[in-house]
Amino acid sequence: MNPGANRRQVLGAEGEAMAVAWYEDHGYEILERNWRRREGEVDLIVRHGRTVAFCEVKTRTDDRFGTGAEAVLVPKQRRIRRLASRWLSELTPATGRGLVDLRFDVVSITAGQVEVIEDAF
Repeated sequence: MNPGANRRQVLGAEGEAMAVAWYEDHGYEILERNWRRREGEVDLIVRHGRTVAFCEVKTRTDDRFGTGAEAVLVPKQRRIRRLASRWLSELTPATGRGLVDLRFDVVSITAGQVEVIEDAF
């Protein structure tokens, strides 16, 4: 296995754990972690009241190559929107989730500092 890839996976997992902690500390319910379909993955899906946020988490050790938020470009945004639509289409009335307000967040973690950009795109 590529040691660089393993380090990136560990860094990404640590970043996602920090993002989960931030959302929980701010009263959000974690609905999904690493929700995957053939078209891609949503890092986190969280809910606060009627608002469901689809969250992309980007973790960096430093900002030498820019922030994590700067890495969420239009193709990634489109993919997350398509996945959000898919997630919603898979809901059934039995889930009790009903109608919700949607939001797309980016969580940028740089050198251990968490920045949540709500309604980023």
